[in-house]
Amino acid sequence: MVDVTFSNAMLPRERDRDRVVVHGELDTMAAATEQPQQITEIEHAHLPVRGLSLHVAQAGKGELGTVVFLHGFPEIWYSWRHQMLAVAAAGYRAVAPDWRGYGLSDQPPEPEAAEYDDLIEDLLAILDALAVPKAFLVAKDFGALVAYDFALCHPNRTCGVMGLGIPFGNDASSINTLPEGLYIFRWAQPGRAEADFGRYNIKRVVRTIYILFSKSEIPMAKEDQEIMDLADLSTPLPEWFTEEDLDVYSSLYEKSGFRYPLQMPYRSLHKRKPIGDAKFQVPVFVVMGEKDYVYKFPGVESAMKDGTMERHAPDMKITYIPEGSHFVQEQFPDYVNELLLAFLKDHPVDK
Repeated sequence: MVDVTFSNAMLPRERDRDRVVVHGELDTMAAATEQPQQITEIEHAHLPVRGLSLHVAQAGKGELGTVVFLHGFPEIWYSWRHQMLAVAAAGYRAVAPDWRGYGLSDQPPEPEAAEYDDLIEDLLAILDALAVPKAFLVAKDFGALVAYDFALCHPNRTCGVMGLGIPFGNDASSINTLPEGLYIFRWAQPGRAEADFGRYNIKRVVRTIYILFSKSEIPMAKEDQEIMDLADLSTPLPEWFTEEDLDVYSSLYEKSGFRYPLQMPYRSLHKRKPIGDAKFQVPVFVVMGEKDYVYKFPGVESAMKDGTMERHAPDMKITYIPEGSHFVQEQFPDYVNELLLAFLKDHPVDK
C-alpha cells in the first residue's frame, strides 16, 4: 500500500516546446504535453521509504514497462521533464524520484553520516513501494553510478541501463592528478562550500553551478578563488536553460538546502566500492556529450574508447553527442528522447 501525498511546488506556467501547464489553484502539481488524442500529466507523490518520505514524479500508465530516472547534482526530478513526457507518451510509466535530502524528499536525520549504499537501497525500496517488478534505469552524474551498481546488484529488477555523461570501470582515483582547485576537492572539504555558497542566495548559487557545469572546461578555481567566483551575474545562462527553469531549481533547493547534496556526492562517493570484475547481465547504453567537462577527466575518454566498458557489459552501446554538455538531456531533449526510445524499443520487457 502506497501512502500518496500530493504537494505544491513551483513549475513553469507554460512552455512552447513541452506545453508545460500548471494547475495553480489545485493541491496537485501537474505538467502536461499535448500529443495526438491524449494529454500526459506528471503527477507527484510521496512514498514511505526506509523511514523517510521520498518524493517521486510519475507519468504514464506503463503498458510497455517502467522507466526510472535518476538525477545528479545540482539537479532534481525536474531535470528529466522532457524524457518523462516522451516515454509516457510512448506507452511507458515514467518515475523520477528526488534522492533523499534533495528537492521535495525528506532530509535524512544525520546528513553528515551519508552512505552511498543508502541510494541503492532507496531505489530498491521505491520499486517495491510502487509494485514495479523491474525497470529501465536512466541516469546521469552520480545517479549513473547508482544505476550501474544497482543493475549489478539486482539484475532481476533491472531491464537495462542508460547512463548519461558518466562511464563505468574507469579508475576514479585518477582525478587525484588534478590541481587542488578542482571543485570536487574544494566541496569535499567540510565547511568550505558552505562558506562559499553562504555569500549568496540560493538562486545565485544554483545559477553559478549550472553555468559552470554547462561549459566544456573542468570547473577549477585558482588558489585565491572559490568556486562561486568563477562566474558572476554578467555570465549568461546557457541558451537552453531559462530563468523559469532556474526558478524551479532554486525553489526546490530553497526547501532542501545543500547540506545533504554536499555530503552526497562530494563527501561520500569515496565509500563506493569498485565494480572489480563484475559483469552486467542487462543491456547498457552510455551517452556522452563531447563538450561535457567530465569527458576531460583523466581516464574517462580512455575508458569509453579502449574497451574497458565492453569487458564489463557484453551488451554495450556507446553514443557521442558532439556538442553535448553535462546537461545533454536538457540541452538536446529531442535527440536524447530519440536515443532513449530506440533503446527501450530494442529491449522489450518480457510480459
